[in-house]
Amino acid sequence: MEPNLVTAPKHLAVLDELMQREPIFHRPEFGTTRSDFENIMDDSFWEVGASGRRYSREYVLDTLEKRYENPTEDTWETRDSHCFEIAPDNYLITYTLIQGERVTRRSTIWRRTVHGWKILYHQGTVVEER
Repeated sequence: MEPNLVTAPKHLAVLDELMQREPIFHRPEFGTTRSDFENIMDDSFWEVGASGRRYSREYVLDTLEKRYENPTEDTWETRDSHCFEIAPDNYLITYTLIQGERVTRRSTIWRRTVHGWKILYHQGTVVEER
């Protein structure tokens, strides 16, 4: 059963601002270099991939650096986005990402800092048909 997720009206502007940055690492306007990615990732960043494997900040940075050496066209659509403030200036963004036949549920924890938004954690889970 799907939960009834509703973003609080006071967080709609944050939702809009952060969804302009999602899916993370797929928005060239926010950078395509290792340095760009380092700037938006908190030092404690880690990720759980669709495979269920945990990935360190260094591993993700290495992977992104290789990906952007030979960029490819990536077609995707997001929907069902929601924003929850989980602590002062810390927000959980959830959404569905559709990439052709592949559908994943995504969640990212963002922190607002004096230096801009920082990503603390990200997870993608493949949605399987029942």
